[in-house]
Amino acid sequence: MSPEYDYLFKLLLIGDSGVGKSCLLLRFAWDTAGQERFRTITSSYYRGAHGIIVVYDCTDHDSFENVKQWLEEIERYACDNVNKLLVGNKCDLQTKKRVDTTTAMELANQLGIPFLETSAKNATNVEQAFMTMAAEIKNRVGPPSSAADPPSAVKIDKGRNVEAKSGCC
Repeated sequence: MSPEYDYLFKLLLIGDSGVGKSCLLLRFAWDTAGQERFRTITSSYYRGAHGIIVVYDCTDHDSFENVKQWLEEIERYACDNVNKLLVGNKCDLQTKKRVDTTTAMELANQLGIPFLETSAKNATNVEQAFMTMAAEIKNRVGPPSSAADPPSAVKIDKGRNVEAKSGCC
């Protein structure tokens, strides 16, 4: 039985408490459930992750400064070739913004990772963030192993006539 998907990736969202990870993720399974406020995330969360989205709050400069610590955790616990994406959430709160887009872009460029600003509240770039991560991972891992196999064809013949039975069954 073949799976109903071409790829299966494990993604992890990390960042300070309150930056909007759960709002961005909403229905994905590997949210860290607030444990990051106690810095109790262990290597088991990172193990096997194909991609890690590092989230900070655009209205909280400390959460942006802590991105460096999160990246150190990734270096310590994740696979060497794990894909990373820097996301500044809550970009809809322009009047409260404390992290300049240019500053975040410069950091992402230094690190060689993609960067997006999102708003989980109004859905700005949320899908784009996950699609960007999926595309980056897909480019790294290549085609699925079954893609090399030609698709199996189903041949449909006329069939044979079936006599109707009497009764209910």
